[in-house]
Amino acid sequence: MNRPKVALITLGCPKNLVDSEQMLGLLEANGYGLSSQQEADVIVVNTCGFIQPAKEESIETILEAARLKEDGKQKKLVVTGCLAQRYRKQLEQQLPEADLVLGLADERQIVQHCNRLLGLERTPLQQAERCPLTPSHYAYLKIADGCDNHCSYCTIPFIRGRQRSKPIEELVAEARHLVGRGARELILIAQDTTQYGVDIYHKRRLDDLIRKLAKIEGVEWLRLLYTHPAHWWDGLIDVLAETPKVCRYLDIPIQHISDRILAEMNRRTTRTEITQLIQKLRERLPGLALRTSVIVGFPGETDDEFQELLDFLGQVRFERLGAFTYWREEGTQAAGFACQVPQKVKEERFHRVMSLQQKVSA
Repeated sequence: MNRPKVALITLGCPKNLVDSEQMLGLLEANGYGLSSQQEADVIVVNTCGFIQPAKEESIETILEAARLKEDGKQKKLVVTGCLAQRYRKQLEQQLPEADLVLGLADERQIVQHCNRLLGLERTPLQQAERCPLTPSHYAYLKIADGCDNHCSYCTIPFIRGRQRSKPIEELVAEARHLVGRGARELILIAQDTTQYGVDIYHKRRLDDLIRKLAKIEGVEWLRLLYTHPAHWWDGLIDVLAETPKVCRYLDIPIQHISDRILAEMNRRTTRTEITQLIQKLRERLPGLALRTSVIVGFPGETDDEFQELLDFLGQVRFERLGAFTYWREEGTQAAGFACQVPQKVKEERFHRVMSLQQKVSA
């Protein structure tokens, strides 16, 4: 056959996007061309499986891609990503439209799998540079995968596994490659960027990584996402204050502010500690924009505890905020908690938070 064509659909977070970029880099290095779904020989759907709405979107996207197989052209459909990792056996049984369901570890062999589906006998290259899918002026730099925090509502540890940090040398080399392709802003991502290095260096090394990345010629901005409020330390704040290339924009998901709810969530921090951190950051980093996320309707959340959260958001006035209703995810500790909040109450609380934040942002 002529040069095989692949369409790659990515759902979920930027961390998933980086996985897609790695697969696409391998595919292009091995002779595949990127195309639309209509023209593709193989459609790869990189799914999200974090919470129920994401799972539903993933299933709908898979079925939409499967419908293209009905037009007579023998398209092949590969499903991978977090949903495939979490529910591989169920998907194989209940979605016969998918020709192949791959777990996360199997993404490294995406070329071999696509070759086999298309009947191609080739010896694939095993290594290739990422192919960024973002606009050329910025790129995501995934500094670690997996998570050791075990928040009681979160599925990530049993989807992605334990935290695995990339060595600093590898990240510096990857950053140089991305800058060579035109990136001027590098956005550092992980499940918890503030814990970077603990697993391989036995201490937090995000401050050291930032210093080295800032020295790369061509890097103009560094941006931090997914920082955990319990894992900040003064040395990291010092580096941010001393490094002009670090954007004065930080993502710090607090999830709640009630001490009881934070303990039930296993967030390992308190209202006092969160408040002190925010005050310190705003004092040390003038002009700082803070983004956070919160969960409403966590099991047992009372009217008073929700009001405490609402009052706190009104006082602190985050520049950016995302709110989520709690989803009872199977396998998580919180799924077994008593006093699950009715869906109607969760939605009402969500709208109250977002209404408040619209006024703050305005």
